[in-house]
Amino acid sequence: MRKKILIIGSTCLDVIIRVDHLPETEENLHPEGQQFSVGGCAYNVANILGRCGADATFVTPVGLQGVFGPYILPILEKQPWVKPVLLPDEENGCCYCLVEKNGERTFLSIHGAEYTFFPAWMEAVSGERFDYTYVCGLEVEERTGDQLVAWLETADYTGTILYAPGPRGMKVPLDRTERLLALHPILHLNRSEALKLGASDDVKQAMQNLHQKTENSVVVTLGKDGAIILDGDGRFLSVPGYPAKQIADTIGAGDAHAGALLLGLSHGMSLNSAANLANQVSVHVVQQSGATLSDAALRPIQEALRQK
Repeated sequence: MRKKILIIGSTCLDVIIRVDHLPETEENLHPEGQQFSVGGCAYNVANILGRCGADATFVTPVGLQGVFGPYILPILEKQPWVKPVLLPDEENGCCYCLVEKNGERTFLSIHGAEYTFFPAWMEAVSGERFDYTYVCGLEVEERTGDQLVAWLETADYTGTILYAPGPRGMKVPLDRTERLLALHPILHLNRSEALKLGASDDVKQAMQNLHQKTENSVVVTLGKDGAIILDGDGRFLSVPGYPAKQIADTIGAGDAHAGALLLGLSHGMSLNSAANLANQVSVHVVQQSGATLSDAALRPIQEALRQK
């Protein structure tokens, strides 16, 4: 029996701009081109789950004013696992993704309605019970983030929370972070995020500091070196990575890793095996442009899950 997953958060338009290097003041660059792609941390997670057959439900607000919401809504409406919350009087934001030649990306995010949250939106799923709920730090940081944390504290059907603080995790008000960590979430971070949130210059010590607060597993991605896990019993596990043939960009690689981790857990995999699956998925993401994997790239993952 597949476990049920709830994803709460943003869908936005990624405008991917390829540049030789990040511009300096007064510099005039000629980008190689631009590409539009549907993105957003929560969308990237939900996209992996939904397309790989997970029992997933994605609640995402969509502002219908302006350019970006009307662009992404028809795409969302084609995906049966999405429950868009339509906000006709608000605008959706977008993310300008500056990609350098080495594939590293820098984000310029214009936030709109997609990062907001109101408890009334969850009435559509209140009759269901979920085994896992995904939440991103970007929503917790926003003006309605306190309402999101309060809802997580009182809702009785969210199961285990997977919290991905993201690169702005330290910008989240401290009281919200402490309240969220008290809900015993699985934490999903990269190395830099773990060091900052765990208040240490040693990644294992940072993970232990966080584990003391959550009393649950901490998963830290290490790029090409895979991932390191501190499980719920306080044991460290190393999960090797997979080499990339080439790096197109790193947009959405962490999100895809979180989505694939939940995908594995929802199919009954151990945390170690789920992280191994996530490492495989994320390396496919960095080898292509943007966060959304092609059907061909997902096919081996889908087949492996069917055989499980």
